[in-house]
Parts: sequence; C-alpha cells; structure tokens
Amino acid sequence: VKNWLEKHPRFHMHFTPTYSSWINQVERVFAEVTRDLLQRSDHRSVQALEKDLRSWVKAWNVDPQPFIWTKTAEDILASIARYLKRINESGH
Repeated sequence: VKNWLEKHPRFHMHFTPTYSSWINQVERVFAEVTRDLLQRSDHRSVQALEKDLRSWVKAWNVDPQPFIWTKTAEDILASIARYLKRINESGH
C-alpha cells in the first residue's frame, strides 16, 4: 500500500475510526429502513423490493429531518469506559 501511494501522490489515506459520526449516520438510515420497511415485509422479487425502497425514500424526503444526537461526548466516552472496564474485568 505504501509503495502504491508513493507512486500515486494525488491519493491520500485517512484514518476513519470505526465509530466515526458519518458511519453512525449511515447506520441510522439503514436502521430506519429496516424498522419502517423491511422487518414486517415480504418482497417476492428484487424489483418489488426496489419499488418499495424507492417509495420509502420518496416519502422520507417529503419532510426530511436530521438525526439529532441525544448524548454528549462526555456521555459517550463514559459509556465506552464502562464497556472497556466490563470486558477487561471479565477476562476477555
């Protein structure tokens, strides 16, 4: 990878943490699609699924609302600290 990057200087690698905010936003959209459309549906073909997805997106975009973070950075870091303490103490 390093050799390739040296030969192609216009490309730059950027580290994106697993839990970066833009990934969470994408996951939230997929969660909404799953909850609203996919959980209790029965699509007999790819075409039927695509039609329903396009309809869902069209309806969603009529009155788009941003996702609002309800936790502060301190809340999130405290949650991660509790999780790390729990897994470290359990011998994982």
